[in-house]
Amino acid sequence: MENEVVSKNFIEQIIDKDLEEGVYTQVCTRFPPEPNGYLHIGHAKSILLNYGLAKKYGGRFHLRFDDTNPMKEKSEFVESIIEDVKWLGAVYDGEVLFASNYFDQMYEAAVKLIKKGKAYVCDLSAEEIRQYRGTLTEPGKNSPYRDRSVEENLDLFERMKNGEFEDGSRVLRAKIDMSSPNINMRDPVIYRVAHMTHHNTGDKWCIYPMYDFAHPIEDAIEGVTHSICTLEFEDHRPLYDWVVRELEYPHPPKQIEFAKLYLQNVITGKRYIKKLVEENIVDGWDDPRLVSIAALRRRGFTPESIQMFMDLVGVSKSQSSVDYAMLEYCIREDLKLKCSRVMAVLDPVKLIIDNYPEGQVEYMDVVNNQENEALGTRKVPFCRELYIEREDFMEEPPKKYFRLYPGNEVRLMNGYFVTCTDYKKDENGRVTEIHCTYDPQTRSGSGFTGRKVKGTIHWVAAPYAVRATVRLYENLVDEEKGVYNKEDGSLNLNPDSLTVLDNCYVEPDLANALAGDSFQFVRQGYFCVDVKDSTPLAPVFNRIVSLKSSYKPGK
Repeated sequence: MENEVVSKNFIEQIIDKDLEEGVYTQVCTRFPPEPNGYLHIGHAKSILLNYGLAKKYGGRFHLRFDDTNPMKEKSEFVESIIEDVKWLGAVYDGEVLFASNYFDQMYEAAVKLIKKGKAYVCDLSAEEIRQYRGTLTEPGKNSPYRDRSVEENLDLFERMKNGEFEDGSRVLRAKIDMSSPNINMRDPVIYRVAHMTHHNTGDKWCIYPMYDFAHPIEDAIEGVTHSICTLEFEDHRPLYDWVVRELEYPHPPKQIEFAKLYLQNVITGKRYIKKLVEENIVDGWDDPRLVSIAALRRRGFTPESIQMFMDLVGVSKSQSSVDYAMLEYCIREDLKLKCSRVMAVLDPVKLIIDNYPEGQVEYMDVVNNQENEALGTRKVPFCRELYIEREDFMEEPPKKYFRLYPGNEVRLMNGYFVTCTDYKKDENGRVTEIHCTYDPQTRSGSGFTGRKVKGTIHWVAAPYAVRATVRLYENLVDEEKGVYNKEDGSLNLNPDSLTVLDNCYVEPDLANALAGDSFQFVRQGYFCVDVKDSTPLAPVFNRIVSLKSSYKPGK
């Protein structure tokens, strides 16, 4: 039997080569978020990629916060990110790690560079540093402070640490090459003065390392072997390599870049989401119309569906965008065998079966999921008065309308055949009651074969049904206009992104549903119990996704 050929992405091929050549003995990856906002679907790709590689190679996976900028960081974001990572199923080794735990080592690393003549204190302002840096086509020029002595630099840097200088008055810069074709190598700033309270270290520090300096040090300290990041960091790789080389780490980590995940017509920018939250356009960072991980979780997406989506997207170096319909396809595929299929009426009108005995109630045996027998059956009450969908009745139907209209017979799903005999309307011409008769011989499951009907409609028993609120979601973005307004950069929002239906009725068993439980509402889509607003006496259901898909796998 021939060996099965296993296709590997380019990152796995690099890891295989490194292990084969003995560059590393054990793989270690990490997910290193900055705690300055909630994570979104793009971060999920990085989490699952890094965790998946560590798991595949029997290595270690770290969760580490790159908390080097206290201006934007909050403990709230730390806690939300930890919850997201755990929910996705990415099990990190040991404790949660923080860049700020290494601030002492980073300070010593900066001192080491000064002593090697590889770093200097610069008094230029931020604007002057930009002017000296040059352009993509013109080299930069040296700072007038570049040739300070080691002793002077050590003294000034220590005084920076001791709080003697104001914010922005001095920085520490790496001494590399102001004529480098890579602007990131033109003596980048590696420390700045910032008199700010840090969420983790309090007021211990008034100088903080820059991300490009801190990140490679964190990786090296933790023994990370493959520092996997997105393509915008490709031009930063020479600086990453310079830092770990000049600091003489014995087993320097290797930076590898992959393409970001771009979803079409969705909002992922933290600045824009923050604005939507602050202006109460959305219900917080976890509003189900957003694609933050918290929002997807609240809407009813599952970790398995996110993993399936990432598997379909794949890992590459080529930037591309993905249709949101692919993500919807994945949640449908994941839920179709997991969920009970229940009856819910979202726009109710009463149906009265005139010849059904008053006061009588039957309990129909209903299969929970016809594609998964393991989910078993349930009992659903049936009686004289029911609710059906308003769209399932028409006074004057068009051709090929097979549902209920005067004189027509349909099957009540899991119930009986009924024939419409009459209906009533209010003073505005709105139908308020539909009257029918039923055929007792046609009970579902009885084996009746006397005649067939073309239409089947769902229902709930009016006296036993649970009243519920149902939220229907559409894209937050106006898809015809795109995410951003080209003239002023504002968001093109869809005014109909949320529809709230307050007068819905669901089967009585759904009164016992727990927050986060998911169901397929027959003919309506997949729904879950909202974890924020739902209560046993007033359940709220979020539509996860409709039943129809525009995405075709393999195309």
